[in-house]
Amino acid sequence: MSALSPALSEALDRTLREVVEPQALDTDRQGRFPRAAITALGEAGLLGLVSATAMGGAGGNLSDASAVVSRLAQHCSSTAMVVCMHYCATAVIEQFGAESVRRDVAAGRHLSTLAFSEAESRSHFWAPVSTAQVRDGVVRLDARKSWVTSAAEADSYVWSSKPLSADGPSTLWLVDAKAGGLTVAAGFDGLGLRGNASSPITAQGVKVAIGDRLGEDGKGFDAMMGVVLPWFTSLNASCSVGLMEGAIARAIAHVGATRHQHLGTSLADLPTIRAYLARARIRTDMTHGLLADTLAAIASGRADTMLRVLEIKVAAAESALEVTDLAMRVCGGAAFRKEAGIERLFRDARAANVMAPTSDVLYDFIGKAITGLPLF
Repeated sequence: MSALSPALSEALDRTLREVVEPQALDTDRQGRFPRAAITALGEAGLLGLVSATAMGGAGGNLSDASAVVSRLAQHCSSTAMVVCMHYCATAVIEQFGAESVRRDVAAGRHLSTLAFSEAESRSHFWAPVSTAQVRDGVVRLDARKSWVTSAAEADSYVWSSKPLSADGPSTLWLVDAKAGGLTVAAGFDGLGLRGNASSPITAQGVKVAIGDRLGEDGKGFDAMMGVVLPWFTSLNASCSVGLMEGAIARAIAHVGATRHQHLGTSLADLPTIRAYLARARIRTDMTHGLLADTLAAIASGRADTMLRVLEIKVAAAESALEVTDLAMRVCGGAAFRKEAGIERLFRDARAANVMAPTSDVLYDFIGKAITGLPLF
């Protein structure tokens, strides 16, 4: 379970109140990367939350990260997704990265992210077709990454490629975001998560050193499945849970404050409204329970851990679709106003279903797992 220190809890509350929440509307309207929020989170010690204490970080675990991402998503899902991907990348960097980078991440002055999805393999992120080749003693990377959160905003990318020479489906690298040969497509202008700067990145002859490799050549798949997948599905689900909580809170506030003057009653006095809110609350609480069980399974290494890891992202994504739809229905025309914040969460909730691995891919994996078939 999460046990953020009082100091970090207070810092998170302050950052939410003073920076994240006031800027959430403009972040969405302008499709603007939440730089001020990320800077504030770094200064508050929250970007270094899961970095080792020996490196100067807070030494937090996945449950701590889940709590932070969920709280952020209640106010700004774009900021939550940027931090989600940073924590996923940090989990890999902590295990395989150089000490200098680990210390920079721990100090909150280095933002990282994942660069796995590719145009050629689509949502099958574990099977990169991009290449890594040694030429003149230098490793050169070539790739077409289809979606990278924090593209051109992060300081580094945890990058996948085919192995240099070893057997195996992939190898991981830490790529400097300022490296020559990297080209980021035009800024993101999408339906939801409009501030997360998610764009394609092309690599042409990008030079990295052998020392920038994260783990052994050919062992990238192991890191993806053993480190990244549990972190990503849990934190992606945490984002979904957070935006569900945000939608419910806004809907409750609206129906309590909106009155029929001629009847002297509020919208909350209507049984239909209460029933919709009850459905939303139940669905959210069910997802909370599955997320808590997933985190417990990962922490204890339970036999059903992989099943829970596969289930939680799709369960939370589907729940978020339902809950935000209910919030829109409860609030009626008022929900369409951007300043209400509900339609923003409604749009943001659509992203989790199509982020790799997509919900449809996960349903197939879960079906394989429960019928005893190999996943890959």
